Order: sequence, then C-alpha cells, then structure tokens
Amino acid sequence: METVILAVVIAVVVLGALGGLIVGSRRRKSLPPPPPKTPDITAPPAEPHVGDEAETPRDEPRRTIEEVDLPGGPAPVAVAEPPVVEEVPEIEIPEPTAGRLVRLRTRLSRSQNALGKGLLTLLSREHLDEETWEEIEDILLTADVGVQPTQELVEGLRERVRVLGTRTPEELRGLLREELLKLVGTDVDRTVKTEPEDRKPGIVMVVGVNGTGKTTTTGKLARVLVADGRTVVLGAADTFRAAAADQLQTWGERVGAHTVRGPEAGDPASVAFDAVKEGKEIGVDVVLIDTAGRLHTKTGLMDELGKVKRVVEKHAPLDEVLLVLDATTGQNGLVQARVFAEVVDITGIVLTKLDGTAKGGIVVAVQRELGVPVKLVGLGEGADDLAPFEPEAFVDALIGD
Repeated sequence: METVILAVVIAVVVLGALGGLIVGSRRRKSLPPPPPKTPDITAPPAEPHVGDEAETPRDEPRRTIEEVDLPGGPAPVAVAEPPVVEEVPEIEIPEPTAGRLVRLRTRLSRSQNALGKGLLTLLSREHLDEETWEEIEDILLTADVGVQPTQELVEGLRERVRVLGTRTPEELRGLLREELLKLVGTDVDRTVKTEPEDRKPGIVMVVGVNGTGKTTTTGKLARVLVADGRTVVLGAADTFRAAAADQLQTWGERVGAHTVRGPEAGDPASVAFDAVKEGKEIGVDVVLIDTAGRLHTKTGLMDELGKVKRVVEKHAPLDEVLLVLDATTGQNGLVQARVFAEVVDITGIVLTKLDGTAKGGIVVAVQRELGVPVKLVGLGEGADDLAPFEPEAFVDALIGD
C-alpha cells in the first residue's frame, strides 16, 4: 500500500514540473524582441588617434539636443544651430550744419517773441515818454540782457528815434534789429577751432556744471563735426558720474566715433591723456574731452579740472575750451562762468536750452562777462538741435517777422 502511495506522489510531481516548462516556453515565444539600444550621444567622444580626421574647427555651428521619433520611442539627436551674429550699431548721417540755426529759427522764436514783440509794441506808441523808456529797460533786464548792455541799447534807440521822427512798424523793426545786432556782435569769430595748422588732431575740452547738458552737448558736437566731414575721438573724462561714459559712448557709436574711457572713479586726467594719445595714433581730426560736471563751489574739484588741462597740454595745446551754460539759469550762469574762467581759459560758450526760455538776453550778458563769444546754441532735445550761433538769425528770431 505504501508503495502505491509513493508512486502516485512521484507521478504528480513529475506532471507539475512538465506543465511549468511548457507554460514558460510559450510565454518566451510571445514576447517581442527588445528594441536596439540607442547610442548615448551625450557621452564625450573618444580621443582621436593618429590618422583620424582633424578635430572640428572652433567656428563650427554649435549643436543642440532635440527629440526625434525612433523605433522604441523618442530619442535625442544633435541638430545644427545657426551661429550667433553680433549686432553692429547702425551709423547715422547727421544733418549738415550749414544754416542749421536758420532752419531752427521757428523753434527759437516761439520762446523769444515776448522780448521782441514787447519792445516793438512800446516803441510804436505815439509818445515815447520817460515811463515808456523805463518799461523798455524793464523788458530788457527781465530778458537777462544785463544792466550795462540795456543802458547802451536804450540810449541808442532814443537817439535814433529822435532823429528819425516818424516811425512806421517797418522802420521800428529795422532800428531795433540794428541795435540788437550791435549788442550781440557781428564781427566776432565764432568758429569752433578744431583745425590747427601744424598738427593733428585738434583738441577741444568741454567744461560746465552738472545739469547743463554738458555730456549731451559733447555728443552733439561730435555729430556737428562728423556732419562737416571730420573724424572724432571722444574722451570720457567724467569718471565721477557712472552713466556719463556710457552716455558718451552711445553718442559716439551713433556717428562712428571711438570713445576712450577709464574705470569708474578713476583719474580724469589719465583718461584725457589717453584720449589725445589714441587720437594721434589713429590720426583723427578732432579729440573731444568731456570733463566732470563738478560744482563750481568745490575748490578741490575745480583744481582737478585745471590738472586735466595741464596733463592734456603735455601732448599739445588745447585749441578750444568750451563752457556749457544752461540759458534758463540766467544770472546764476554768469556766476558759474566767472569761476570756470578763473580755472581754465574759456575760449567759447555753448548755451543750451535756449528754446525753453524767454531770457535770450543771456547771450549778450555772458559775452560781456567773459569777453568770449557764444559759439554754439542748443535748441531742443533732438540729436541735431545743436547749432552754430549766427547773430542775424538769432536777432531775427527775437523780434519776429
């Protein structure tokens, strides 16, 4: 009996083992073959051996990883990316300077007509008594003409009106124009000296108090020179104001002028020296040096401005020292002018914001104060709104048509 039971157990075990083998075999046959292994392209390439192809040039377009459909699912592949092209600023062609003030006359006359019209209205009265002449003086003084020039103008007008007798509007306008031209001055050389006969480049230093538009004026002056066919290097010697060098460089890039700059809070005299040196090496026509717009009350800083001038003159004498004044400051501008004139020899004046004030008489006053002419005037925020000063166009704008 025991033998029979043992035989049955052995038979069951054998049948179970055979059944498992058959099921496993069927399962293996139904599974699909595994997908081919995708090569790992992110791994570094093998080192080349002697005889392999030359390595990839450095300027070959960079490759990026993108996904594409492959059997077995998406896999990354390398695709070419176009090379990065550095943008070059477009060079502008500035507006010609010849007759620029005449073209801007309308803009100037909008703010100056109060002076001219007020004078013509008073002069047109049937009886010019002392009270009328005092009103004329008040108008001139309010326009910042100055006390001495005002007295000269009134005396000249009184004498000519007395001699002329009858006064038509045309005659009055002619009288006023002639007397104003005498005050402004028509026989003064207002050329910005940038062409020394014995050397290149011409050297121009621009000075002035913060807020007068000095750095902007330097950039606009570069446009004036480029418009007249000159080549320019800009020296960003205003190292105390962080944005000054960037601002000047932007102005230069717009007209193709190179800018020499130094570290922030660096030595301004060193930057000015390097600018002139580079200008000589490149062979440009003019070097424009923008100095710090320091406050005229800080004696130490004003002494440093004198140092900049002395260091630059180790290369060559300065051809121009232009003082930038804000026309809206009136008599305060004269105080600034006096202090700057003590430190450096001012050779010319640039009046900015002349279109934003009815105090056009500052032209006369500042010339009398310094004994140097107004050479350039700013008439707006536009890039080409800096104009060579022309007395006739200026006076015509004052008194209108």
